Parts: sequence; C-alpha cells; structure tokens
Amino acid sequence: MERKAVKILFVVLLIATFLVGCSSAPSTTPTSTAPSESQTPTPKPSVSNEEYIYVSCMGNLEFFNAHKYGWKWAGEVLGVKTTYVGPAEYDLNAMVAAFDQAIAKKPAGICVFAVEPVLEPEINKAVENGIPVVTILGDLPNSKRLAFVGSHQYDLGYVGGKKLAEALGGKGKVAILSIPGVQMFDDREQGYRAAFAEYPGIEVVQVGDTKADTVTAISVAKDILQRYPDLSAFVGTDSTGGIGAATAVKEAGKVGQVKTVAMDRNSDVLQAIQDGILTGTVAQDDAAMAYWALLVLYNYNHHQAPLTSDNAKAGARTGPTVVYMSVNYIDKSNLQYYLEANKLYLP
Repeated sequence: MERKAVKILFVVLLIATFLVGCSSAPSTTPTSTAPSESQTPTPKPSVSNEEYIYVSCMGNLEFFNAHKYGWKWAGEVLGVKTTYVGPAEYDLNAMVAAFDQAIAKKPAGICVFAVEPVLEPEINKAVENGIPVVTILGDLPNSKRLAFVGSHQYDLGYVGGKKLAEALGGKGKVAILSIPGVQMFDDREQGYRAAFAEYPGIEVVQVGDTKADTVTAISVAKDILQRYPDLSAFVGTDSTGGIGAATAVKEAGKVGQVKTVAMDRNSDVLQAIQDGILTGTVAQDDAAMAYWALLVLYNYNHHQAPLTSDNAKAGARTGPTVVYMSVNYIDKSNLQYYLEANKLYLP
C-alpha cells in the first residue's frame, strides 16, 4: 500500500509539472499586453523652440499683411515660432542684410521673397549652413532653394486678361502698367498678352513702368491717357499699377469709359471696385501661400518620406519643388468677403 501511494503521488506531481509547463509556454493567440520598450513608438521631439524666419521687403505695403497673418497663423497651427523680418521699402541691400542676420540665428528654415537675383548667393549661403530655404512669391530656380511656393505668374496675367477681354467685348486698346525687367512681372505681362492674343480686336498700345510706386503709376497712366484718348482699358501687374491707373482714370473723368483690372486685394483696390472705378482685380492665394511655405519647410525637417534608408546620407531630396497656389478674380459679386478678410489681416 505504501509503495502504491508513493507511485500515485509521483504521477500527480508529474501531471502538475506538465500543466505548469504548458501554461508558461508562448501562446499563439494575440494578447492585449502592453508593448515592450522596443515596440513603443519614439516620442516626437518638441518643436516649440524651432524658429522659422520669413525674409521680405516692402513690408509697408498692405499686400504683405496677409502674408504676415498667414505666416503667424501657420506657426500657431504647427506649434513653432515664426518671425517676419526685412525692410519696409524696396531696399535690396537692407533685405540682404536682414537675410544675413536670419542665417546667423541658425533657424530651422527660411522663407524668402525672392524678388531679385541678388538674393541667390544668400539662399545658397543659408543652405550651405544647413538651413533649408523656400522661395515665395518670386522664384530663383538656379539657387539651392528647397522649393518655390507661390502663384504661377503667367496664370495671374492670363486670368486677368481673360476677364478684361470679356468686359471689353473682345475689342479695344489696352495699356499695361508693370515693372519691366523684373521676371515675375514680365511673366504676368506675358500672361496678359497671351489672353489678349485670343481676341483679334484687342491691341496692346503701351507698357508703362510704375517702378512699384503709386505716385509714379498715376503719372505714367495720365501720360498714356493723353497719348491715347481712345484708350479702352488699363491692366496693372501689381497693386500700384492698378490703383495708379484707377486714380488717373477718375481724375480724367473717364470712369466707366476706361476699364481697369488691377492685381492683388489691397483695401484701396477693393474700395475702388466698390466705387465702380476698378473693373476687378486678380487675387493671389496670399495667406495660404505663407502657410504652405512653412509647411514645406516643416515637413522637410520632420516628415520626409523614406525614399531611401537614409535620405540625408544618400543625398536624396523628397517632397515638392514647386507649389502653385490658386488664382482668384475679385469683382462686385464676391467683393464683400475679401473686404472682411482684409480687416482680419490688420496688424
């Protein structure tokens, strides 16, 4: 009996050992246990201390209010610091100096209004110092910039040209007020000319140089009105050209007789549309433009798709090199919405 009891105890212990072993064996059934340290996603680094700088000029122009607003708003959306710098006037030497100061701060990225080729060495210098640069409004494609964000300049002119041609019924003499020799404005002029070429009855009689100054634009427009008393319309490739032409037309007593299409959505331009002095204006997607410029820089720093196992070491670039924004046309039918937005953009 004693021997039999020992045997039974041995069998019980053997079975117990087997059951314990089974319970500790790996299970093939998915479980909801917490991930191991190696499985836990790496927390995203804080970006609140990152600074992105917008370098510009002509900051005194109301046009740039939307850019300043959009740049600040973009920073708030992405949780980064944004700074806007540059001279209030069209002073390229001061703009280069502001660019140099921006580089010295070693920001996470720079957005620059690439208005003239003199800025190309500055862009290259920033990139060589490890700072990505996005050009905005104007582009310098031969520089080392990461991408261009802005309007397709030709399209701005083409849209304005088509709208004016429709308003003229496809015929009439037209003068263009522009800033000849500056690529972005030359491209807009070509867009206007392409649109007018679709209407054999429209003739471009003169191109006037406003020098980006409203007083000069008024004077040039008055001279053209005297030279061509049968002029049907003006177009301006920037806001100063449009408002200069509108002022000259009003002072000549030809409101309604001479139509004018401007560029951009400054308050004086919108007021002139409301007063019936301007026929309409071409609007760039300006506030959103600043946002997309920052987004390109931010994504370059934080969300590059893995084109290679190591994009930096491979010298591989990912993401867009050109981002074209929408083009809109403003007339009395949608004017109020733009007037309300301009109040929002006030500094």
